Amino acid sequence: MIPRRHHEATLQRLLGQFPVVGLVGARQVGKTTLARSLAAREPGPVTIFDLEDPGDAASFSDPKLALESLEGLVVIDEVQHSEGLFRLLRVLVDRPANPARFLVLGSAGPELLRQSSESLAGRIAYHELPSFGIEDVGPESIDRLWFRGGFPLSFLGEDEAGSVQWRKSFIRTFLERDLPQLGVRVPATTMRRFWTMVAHYHGNRWKAAEVARSMGVSAPTANTYLDAMVDALMVRKLTPWFENLRKRQVKAPKVYLTDTGLLHTLLTLDTTSALLGHPKSGASWEGFAMREAVRVLSADWENCYYWATHGGAEIDLLVFSGGRRIGVEVKRTSAPTMTRSMYSALADLGLDRIFVLFPGRNRFRLHERVDAVGLQRACSEGLD
Repeated sequence: MIPRRHHEATLQRLLGQFPVVGLVGARQVGKTTLARSLAAREPGPVTIFDLEDPGDAASFSDPKLALESLEGLVVIDEVQHSEGLFRLLRVLVDRPANPARFLVLGSAGPELLRQSSESLAGRIAYHELPSFGIEDVGPESIDRLWFRGGFPLSFLGEDEAGSVQWRKSFIRTFLERDLPQLGVRVPATTMRRFWTMVAHYHGNRWKAAEVARSMGVSAPTANTYLDAMVDALMVRKLTPWFENLRKRQVKAPKVYLTDTGLLHTLLTLDTTSALLGHPKSGASWEGFAMREAVRVLSADWENCYYWATHGGAEIDLLVFSGGRRIGVEVKRTSAPTMTRSMYSALADLGLDRIFVLFPGRNRFRLHERVDAVGLQRACSEGLD
């Protein structure tokens, strides 16, 4: 397994600051492996519960009895299976000279878990574990990472066929088991069809009414389905940014599947050559490069937007980081150039910089505030 020391270091820092830390992420993204790696390096006592393990679940039938005498690091995996646990954790961590720290793992996004953890306000911090990125696998594996996606068992598959088969199995299990466990009571076949339709919107503006008509449901229902996939960390909504301009600005969000490997499987792109010849190839690479840009810029997705006007001006990604406004454009070409949209974004949004990401390792200037940077170079050397 590929070590993920940077995420481990983040968890160690958070556990030094908060009595409870929530490690969240999609199924099979490596949360358990990361937690056990952290636990193996812990100098004091460690106790681990996996609430999907029948034995651990049985010993956890009375959570107070199971937890109140423990010391050191306590890891609770699949925490969404224990109703009322967060209220109990508040009582435990508020004890004088509390002897334990709690690392709770959940297969859902922070917003979904936060609904159950309001009683821990000020006592809990969250860290979202993404699938593998270029910093994990190295720039030399960028094409493999793009095609297979970053789920560990997909990326590390012996060959492309094995990777594709793992993803197909993951999609089926996610729809039939995982979504219902998150409270989504929609038939798996319906959600499979919906997820496939979202894949065709990847990198485009979301049109709930159009999807709803195709599925024979209402637009609010289509939006509810989308929110469920966002909460499950399978889809990301990129919201539009509005400036106080006279220009008419686009208000619909864009949607991206969070993992390009799953995107390609839902689009039935089972080989690299099929991907390169598909109309969604550019949109797929755009989402892949944008995810890496957010990491390189040390930004949070909550501070990321896109910007577009009805006149055609657009910037793929607008990042607010360190008091700066940074634009990111993604071009799947070896020779990107300045565009009218970039000039408009510089003038209308007051951007400090624009970085144009493209495949390769070169870097060159397009404008005094615009640099074209190969994605491999950006990930190894940074953008500034």
